[in-house]
Amino acid sequence: MNNVKLPFYAQLALTLLAIVLIIFFLIQGRDIFVPLVFAVLVGVLLYPLNKFLENKLHLGRAVASFLSVFVFITVIAGFIYFFTIQIVNFSQDIPMLQKRVGEIITSIQHWISYKYHINTRQQTDYINKSATDIISRIYNSVSNIFLSVTGMLLLIVFVFIFSFFMLYHRRLLLRFILHLFRAKHRDRVNEVISETRSMMNSYVLGLVLEMIIVGIVNCTLLLILGIKYAVFLGVLTAVMNIIPYLGIYSSTVFAMLITFANSSWGNAFSVGLALIIVHILDSNVLMPRIVGGRVKMNPMITIIAVLVGEFIWGIPGMFLFIPIVGMLKIVFERVDGMQPWAILIGTDDNKPILETKKPEKARTGD
Repeated sequence: MNNVKLPFYAQLALTLLAIVLIIFFLIQGRDIFVPLVFAVLVGVLLYPLNKFLENKLHLGRAVASFLSVFVFITVIAGFIYFFTIQIVNFSQDIPMLQKRVGEIITSIQHWISYKYHINTRQQTDYINKSATDIISRIYNSVSNIFLSVTGMLLLIVFVFIFSFFMLYHRRLLLRFILHLFRAKHRDRVNEVISETRSMMNSYVLGLVLEMIIVGIVNCTLLLILGIKYAVFLGVLTAVMNIIPYLGIYSSTVFAMLITFANSSWGNAFSVGLALIIVHILDSNVLMPRIVGGRVKMNPMITIIAVLVGEFIWGIPGMFLFIPIVGMLKIVFERVDGMQPWAILIGTDDNKPILETKKPEKARTGD
């Protein structure tokens, strides 16, 4: 039976329909897919440790998988404990922060009264009405916040459970994926799996190394400037830096506000300038050497991946969609007809647009 080739408009309609269905499927199943994708990243990160425990220490597969996940849980718990202590210390200065915010509001009211001739009483009435509406909204959303915290805890628990089973059943999962394809394609599929695993492992390790270096530099600069909560703000900015382009700026604004609440605008500006300089050095020196070679994506596709990830899976998607798109790039490079999409995702390596051979000169007879 001959293959029927559909016209372009029919292929386009079917492609768009497939994309819409995939996005709908991902949104509806986010409670399952988010912990699964996190578990894949954690499993790939812990695979070298798990392999070392099995091959070098001759531990059973179940024991090695459990110990690997336990080490990861211990590290994460220590990190959470550090942030909890810092937040508790920061909460002691909330009254000072409220006072500084009140001073800012008073200054703004005087400026509005002078510039637009709206007296302070009218401004206060408007602020009170707005505040009442905001408070009612906050009151109505308390239950949602509680559910969100509960959901986050369940997400973490499922990530650890899935990570254990990813490590324990990794050979079973590999055989399952290979047998989804015909025997003649399995070598190529195995190559894609190996390269994807290497890319994801290098990407996560590179991010961790970059985060440690940026955190040390941030904390050192803020301590030199004499900023209160220097360690907390430096580490927070380094952690937020893993969200491309968006995390660094939001964390910088937060650090400037906290610094202003405890000192002056000059110190707040110094903090912002120091963090931006570190980010510029990180983007141009650390990122290309540590992480850049792992997931070769151009900035436009990276931003689109972050925005699409936030739309589909929220904040976790902003982090997860970077390695997902990197994985798709590896697949597109090896599937016939999909190479143009791999080119679109990749970086501009100054290759010619079309590689054409120069025409040979016509030979003349002797």
